[in-house]
Amino acid sequence: MKPLFDFLLKLCILSVILWGVIAYGLAPGSVDLRSVFIAWVMIVTNTLAGYLLFEYAFDRESQVFTKVVFGGLVVRLLVLMVLVALVILRDLAVINDFVLSFFAFYCIYVIVEILGYQRKNKQKKNAA
Repeated sequence: MKPLFDFLLKLCILSVILWGVIAYGLAPGSVDLRSVFIAWVMIVTNTLAGYLLFEYAFDRESQVFTKVVFGGLVVRLLVLMVLVALVILRDLAVINDFVLSFFAFYCIYVIVEILGYQRKNKQKKNAA
């Protein structure tokens, strides 16, 4: 399986599982689903952008790879900080639900992103 397809498949499966837990595992009305959805969209977009930047830079020379991956990380984190500030200042979500779900999703999805990187590296190593 291609690494990008494999990554997207894992991202979708994880998202379905997490939303299943949120929908059926929590008491109805205990969490503002709109706030959780906003956090989820931000994190999934961030994770997907990070992996796509990694895919783009993977076979490039070391200097380009470092600039794209780490520069992309800095830009993605700055964009996330601005978006979080916007959500909080504009009162677009219930802050406690948003922040808690934002950090939970970030911790979970960054692991998936790192595992995607490792799998891509492993496939290249096996091909060589």
